[in-house]
Amino acid sequence: MKTKRIVIIIGPGFEDMEATSPFYRLQEEGFVVDVATSTDEAVAGKHGILMTPTVKIKDLLVSRYDAVVIPGGLEGPDRVRQRKDAVVFVREMYVKGKLVASICHGPWVLASAGILKGKKATCYIGMKDDLINAGAIYTGAPVTVDGNMITSDHPRSIAAWMKATVNYLAR
Repeated sequence: MKTKRIVIIIGPGFEDMEATSPFYRLQEEGFVVDVATSTDEAVAGKHGILMTPTVKIKDLLVSRYDAVVIPGGLEGPDRVRQRKDAVVFVREMYVKGKLVASICHGPWVLASAGILKGKKATCYIGMKDDLINAGAIYTGAPVTVDGNMITSDHPRSIAAWMKATVNYLAR
């Protein structure tokens, strides 16, 4: 069986725990994990953790990955959703039936990708209206799984979010 590949897409100001936890947790499960950003330079999270990219966003290929993870952090996902290539990649991953997992403010990228309409989803309470306005059915739950989309609300829900993500990828 081929090893599954996951890419975590980050922008400057990402929520440190929401990116580093999946980075290590998914590797613990034996998955290959890439980090994508718009530069070759290490990117700082909002609490100062540096993550070094292994691939540029512009070079992402849907055929190479089984899942995409979008951490939150307010500034990070806001910057990611302004990149057309990132938004197109996330949309194509979703359309191809590959896992799209996002937490906190990360679902902003999903909204920009136009993949939330009619989907059950959750997010940080401060962007609840954005989720609803994108056509999602807001659940307010710590973790929501709807088809090939897993969303979570807050860093305190990382363990449950990662459990759902690992369970999905293990199938």
